[in-house]
Amino acid sequence: MANAILSFTKAQIKQGDKIVLSDVDLTVHSGEFVFLIGKTGSGKSSLIKTLYGDLNLDKGQGQITGYDLAALKEKQIPQLRRKLGVVFQDFKLLSDRNIFDNLSFVLKATGWKDTQKITERIKEVLTLVGVDADLQKFPFELSGGEQQRVAIARALLNEPELIIADEPTGNLDPETSKEIMTLFKKLHSQGMTLLMATHDYNMIVKFPGRIFRCEEGQLFEVIQQ
Repeated sequence: MANAILSFTKAQIKQGDKIVLSDVDLTVHSGEFVFLIGKTGSGKSSLIKTLYGDLNLDKGQGQITGYDLAALKEKQIPQLRRKLGVVFQDFKLLSDRNIFDNLSFVLKATGWKDTQKITERIKEVLTLVGVDADLQKFPFELSGGEQQRVAIARALLNEPELIIADEPTGNLDPETSKEIMTLFKKLHSQGMTLLMATHDYNMIVKFPGRIFRCEEGQLFEVIQQ
C-alpha cells in the first residue's frame, strides 16, 4: 500500500501464551496522527511492543517502515528501531547520565562519531522540544515534564519515520500533559507520523486524530461524529 508506514492484516498479538488481540487490521500512513485507546490490559502496550520487535508477531501479516514483522530476525531489530522513535510513560532516561550524555549515548550507539555533529544534533532536538535546561543536569534534577521532553528529544535524534508514544502523559499532571500533547501536535504539524497509546480520553477530544480502540481482544476504528 502506498506510503503505509505501518500495516497489520489479520494479525494476532500474543503476550506469553495469552492471545491479547486477534484479527488486527490497522494501517498508518505517512503524516498521520493515530490514537490507540483502551483500558489498561486491553492490549495497547502488547501491540506497541510488537511494532518495535519486543514481542513476536504471532500470526497474520505486519510491516513497519519496510520491515516484515512476521519474518523479523533478531539481528534486524536494532536497524528497525533506528527508524522508530519510541516514547515511554516512565521516560526511561538513564539515571546515571546527564541530559547530554543520555542523548549522545543514543547517537554513538547508532553510528555517529563526529563530536561536533553530535553536539549540534542534540541542541537541535532539545530546541525542537522546548528544553533549555543545563545539559549537565541529571534526570532527577528535572521535572516530570522536562524529563518527558528530553525523552521525546531522544526519540527524534535519528529522524524517525514513525514516533510511537506509549501512554506518554501517564505520569504527568493535567497541565503538563496538555503541554506535552501540544508538543506532539506541533511535531505532527511539521510532518511527523505519530501513533500514540493513551487512556486519557480528554486528550483525544482536545487533539483530534484517527482513533482505534482495543477492547475484548479486538481492535476497532472509532468513527467520530
